[in-house]
Formats: sequence, C-alpha cells, structure tokens
Amino acid sequence: MLLNSLRTDTDPIALLESNALRPPHACVPLAGDRRSQFSCRQAQNTDLLGGTSKGQTSVSTPQCRLRYTRGRALQADRNWQSPDQGPNPSRPGGGDAHVIPVAIETPHRIFIGRKHDGAPRPDASLDEIFDTVQRQTLRYFWEFGHPTSGLARERSNATPHVVTTGGSGFGIMAVLAGVERGWIGRQAALDRLITMVCFLGEAERHHGAFPHWMDGDSGQTIPFSRLDDGGDIVETAYLMVGLLSARQYFRGSDAKERALRNLIDTLWSEVEWDWYNHGSDTLLWHWSPVHEWAMDLPIHGWNECLITFILAASAPRHPIEPSVYHHGWTAGRSFANGRCFDGIPLPLGPDHGGPLFFSHYSFLGLDPRGLRDRYADYWHQNVAYARVNQAHCIRNPEKFDGYSAECWGLTASDSIEGYVAHAPDCDHGVITPSGALSSFPYAPVECQRALRHFASRGNRLWGEYGFRDAFSPAMDWYADSYLAIDQGPIVAMIENYRSGLLWRLFMSCPELRVGLAKLGFSQRAKATTAMS
Repeated sequence: MLLNSLRTDTDPIALLESNALRPPHACVPLAGDRRSQFSCRQAQNTDLLGGTSKGQTSVSTPQCRLRYTRGRALQADRNWQSPDQGPNPSRPGGGDAHVIPVAIETPHRIFIGRKHDGAPRPDASLDEIFDTVQRQTLRYFWEFGHPTSGLARERSNATPHVVTTGGSGFGIMAVLAGVERGWIGRQAALDRLITMVCFLGEAERHHGAFPHWMDGDSGQTIPFSRLDDGGDIVETAYLMVGLLSARQYFRGSDAKERALRNLIDTLWSEVEWDWYNHGSDTLLWHWSPVHEWAMDLPIHGWNECLITFILAASAPRHPIEPSVYHHGWTAGRSFANGRCFDGIPLPLGPDHGGPLFFSHYSFLGLDPRGLRDRYADYWHQNVAYARVNQAHCIRNPEKFDGYSAECWGLTASDSIEGYVAHAPDCDHGVITPSGALSSFPYAPVECQRALRHFASRGNRLWGEYGFRDAFSPAMDWYADSYLAIDQGPIVAMIENYRSGLLWRLFMSCPELRVGLAKLGFSQRAKATTAMS
C-alpha cells in the first residue's frame, strides 16, 4: 500500500498516520500475484519515515518495514553447492520469527531510448561513443534488473534469481548517471529506488550487513561459499555508497524523495560496522549466523576494500575507532610498495599492481583527486595503477597474441577457465573491457585508445548490454556473459571522467567528511592533469 502511495500523489506520511497502516498485529499478508516469504516481528517505537512514535507499533507493510531481522539463524545443513539450488522455502524460522506470505510488486520496465543494434563506430566522436557505451551498459541494471527486487542480477548467463549486493550499489550509481544524462526519467528512477530500498529493508541482514548474494524474490541469503552464508561487510559497503549517493541526488522536498532519503538513512544507520571488528585490530570480512567467525578473513590492504574502513569510520551509530584503520588496513604484506615498475612508481599494492578493480570499486564514489593521508596520495596511486597495468600488456612477458597499447585491461572477469582475478602476476591472456574503461579518469589517453579498439571488434565483443565481460585475442574467445560488478564501474567511472557526478554526490555526505577527518585524510586542490 505504501509502495503504491509513493508512486502516486498520495502523501505517504499521511498514509502512515492512518489506521489502515496501523493494524493490531505486526504481520499482515497482502494479496498479490508475486509472493515471497519473510520473517517479521513486532518492532516498537519506530516510524517508517525516520521519526519515532512512542508506544505504537511500526508500520507493518512488508515492502517497507526496516529493521534488523533477528532470529533467522540458518540451518547447519544449508550449504548448497550452487546458487541454482536456491534456499529451502520449507525451513523453519528461528527465534521469534513469524513467517507469512507477502506481496512484492514488480518494478516497471522503462526502456532508455533506442536500442543500439551494432557496436559504436570506432571513428565516432568521443562523446558519441561515451553516450552509446554508457546507455547500452546501463540496460544491464535498468532492463535486466531483477523483476521483483529491482536489484542487480549477479550475471546474465546463469542463476537469474541471484542478486548481488555490491553490484546493486554499482547499479544504483549507474542509474543516477542515466537520470542526469536524461536517459531515465527522474520519477521512474525514484520509483525503482524505492522498490529497491523497501526490498532491502525486508531482506535478510546479519547485524545490519547484507550477504554477498541474495535471492531476488525472497531476500534470503544465498551462500557465496560453504562458510560464507551471512554478512559481507565489504559488499555492504559498496551497496551503501550507491544508496548514499542516491540520497544526496534526490534532495527534493516532495514526499517520495523525503521517504527515499529516510529509508536509506535507516538502512545505513543499522549496519553494525563495529560488530565486524570483533575486538580485533582490523575488520573481518564475514560473519555467519551458523558458522560465526569461521571464515576468519581479516581485511588488510592494499586492495578494493578501502571504502569499507572509511564508511565504518563514518557510521552514525556503529563506527570503528581510527586504530582499526591504522593497525588493520595497513598491516597487509602488499600494502606499502614504493618501487618502480616499467618506470612507473607504485605507492601501494602488490608488485606490478593487482587487478584493476582495486583502483575502481572504492573510488566509484570516493573522489581520489587530491585525496591523501599519511600513506599515499590516492590520485597518484590510481593513476600509477592504470599505467602499470597498460605497461604490462605492452611489454607482454607471456607473449600473448593481440596485446598492445590499445588492447589492455587486466581485472577480475570470466575467462575460458572460469572466473579469474586477472592481473600482471595472474595473466591468462584475457582482456576485460571494464578494466580499461573504468580507468578513464586516471589515464584518459590510454583508455580512449582501448575504447576505440574495443569498438573496432564489432558485434563479437558488443551485445545487448554493451561490451561483453571479457575476451581473449590469443584464443579467439569472447565471453557470452555480463557481470554486474564489471558493468557498473564502466558507467560510473566514465561519468566521473565526463562530469564528476558520482564523486560530487558521495563526497557531499556530511558523515563521510567526518569519517575522513577521523582517519586523517585530507583533500587538497583537485588533481586535473590526467583528466584534461
């Protein structure tokens, strides 16, 4: 009911105050064609839109109850070999859970202009190619988004019910770029985001953190591995960057935009970042309601996880102490480097650089221009990371056919051998378009050469959602897949290069400024050399 009101002119605040949304019981089944199973419980003194209502029961519409779902411990035998096997709908709820069927609405499918039948022309203007690539890639999130939750599906070629937490955060940022470019209507995007956040409020959480994978219909955790069947604080961080960017974008005074902001604030405030500290000197990546801390994976740098520590320090309710960053993140064996590779000084990270997503994922929203702390200047770090990667492909020590100054980009993607974190020290002869295209702010000349080269490969590399996930010129192999975590950075980082939109939005969060200062970051005059 509330979700319907947010798509019309009905004031949701007035609707919340009506008796219709204050039933005597905390669980109310709704009629509808699409049904899911959720645990729900009575939550006292909480108002959906961010206020409090002492002595009253929270709104019980299943799309919009936002609370930490307690008592949902997984059964010890729930270790599926594949996400295709899915959760067991007959499993009992735990603790005070009460399971009921509820309706979840299907987001509207709105097409973002004319479909592009062919690859972009390599000789077209750069802005024309950018428009074509961003719009086509955005279709992965807008048209291929999960029909119930609106979240991003993990991949295009398998497990259609599996949605990805981090990839959904990337997709939200891609949608914001689409709105700003005029390819998606503002109200249509707002409706989709409200569907997402209401679903997330009902999804299974683990001390406020979301799992890596969820079932897009039920919101239940789908194990990423045998022991990884609970909260993933890194994937949650990527999702929060997208949500907070959306909160900053939709700053209007109308009921829908106010509701979206308050829903996002609730999800953000309920993440227990300090729980994932577990009394150690760092953050631990995972917690499971069944296996607890058995994964035992401390997060040390340098890698894709910087944003996790920054958000954890910025959190409004459950922050970490600065010592967790300074003692934990910097303790990795591959944190400080300082050596030169192919004549390029590399401040942080493994020798010859790791996969390029290390310089993408944390920086879709976090603006590295002029950003520094006692360990590095992060603009210089990311510029070096991109150029070292390209230099490796030019040098081509493994002598793979097809590598060149135009054909480069090693990062995690599909390959003939399955999913691989491609890097200079793990080179399988596979190029991932996302690697080079998501580096545009750091090395625009080098990335433009790669972009035109990828376009020249035509429809073998180009398809329904833009450039395919990966290809191997040496083996004449092209992936038949698209992955959310590769498609999202293409749209977001090209947009950051073109306009700085996502950087501007995320960096406007007041909590973030507090967290950065707490950890000793400063942001001096913006670096512009590489972007000119």
